[in-house]
Amino acid sequence: QVQLVESGGGLAQTGGSLRLSCAASGRTFNDYTMAWFRQAPGKEREFVATIAWRTGRTYYADSVKGRFTISRDNTKNTLSLQMNSLKPEDTAVYYCAAGLVAFWNTDGSRYDYWGQGTQVTVSS
Repeated sequence: QVQLVESGGGLAQTGGSLRLSCAASGRTFNDYTMAWFRQAPGKEREFVATIAWRTGRTYYADSVKGRFTISRDNTKNTLSLQMNSLKPEDTAVYYCAAGLVAFWNTDGSRYDYWGQGTQVTVSS
């Protein structure tokens, strides 16, 4: 079955960096869009970034544009999110997701597969 397993979360200081990874298995993802979403305590889940697995085209939320970079390694079936210049408002559980949608689709309900999430905490 399809599995998405996130890793790399943790504690960082304001202005610091973290790199999240998502190991994808169970099927080929050539036609999928891969995405990162996040959910802070008491808030709704929000879109962070997407990448089309085949073409590498990306799309970012305005709140992370210029600070976060999404990428994928086709040979290792791994999705990554490099997070720089972290802010306290980036604190959330980050989820990896996969869906048969266009790369610009930010609607989480359209994504078929989800990881279990990894906590990112940014201290001020």
